Amino acid sequence: MDTSAPLADADYDTLNEILLDLDARAPDAGLPQDWEYCDGFLTALLCGRRRPAPSEYFPVLFGHEPGGPPGFGAAQFRDDAQLQTFVQLWQRRQHEIAEALQAPVDTLDDPRTLQPAWQDLRGWAAQLPPEQRAAMEQEVGPTLPPIGQYWAVGFLDAVAAWPDDWKTPRERELADAWEAALRDIMALLQDDTGTPLPDDEDGPVGYSAARLDALAAAVWAAYTLHDISQELGPPVPTMRKAPEPGRNDPCPCGSGKKYKKCCGA
Repeated sequence: MDTSAPLADADYDTLNEILLDLDARAPDAGLPQDWEYCDGFLTALLCGRRRPAPSEYFPVLFGHEPGGPPGFGAAQFRDDAQLQTFVQLWQRRQHEIAEALQAPVDTLDDPRTLQPAWQDLRGWAAQLPPEQRAAMEQEVGPTLPPIGQYWAVGFLDAVAAWPDDWKTPRERELADAWEAALRDIMALLQDDTGTPLPDDEDGPVGYSAARLDALAAAVWAAYTLHDISQELGPPVPTMRKAPEPGRNDPCPCGSGKKYKKCCGA
């Protein structure tokens, strides 16, 4: 398998089809239904100070807390072929994001820059025929999520799953940059209430100029978090000294003497 091949539109379609199929066979499990969410989750895994193993993060993504049973949580893949397809596409996208985060880029126009898998659902809905749009609104409601919102939810869910890996750095300058970057990603959780930009060559645009600026800030925020994490390395667990026994307590060495007359002497 060539893990370096970037994903094409057809690959994203395949991933979304698999996610919808998983959800259809476990409708009450709360599984992710859209690749945009998974893309944000995966990006956070690559931006944090520690890289959880697949055996640790897949159960979280698919419905279990860290430390839960191994496997894919509540997800039940249709067969081995579907599972392998998902894993292979996941690995290719992981390689693609990692390469982008490590690239020395200075502008969003650089083709090496991180390109999140954002979906302009509002722009897509605007080009539907009226009867299809009415049917969609009846099924999911009149307001679709703004572009980037699912991605931010996935990113922040990964942050929340491993809080010790995402503690604010102690050094003040790094701490300010870290917290500002997380705020820029949290900003995508907000609705886009601005006037949509004019149509482009692909059709209607469902986001405003302010949302476009927020998307750009979120990309640079991912770079900031990744670079700080690379600088600091994995968090070091806090070592706690075991409490010493009292002077008149039995010595823990098992001698039968009091602590003060044995190891505490």
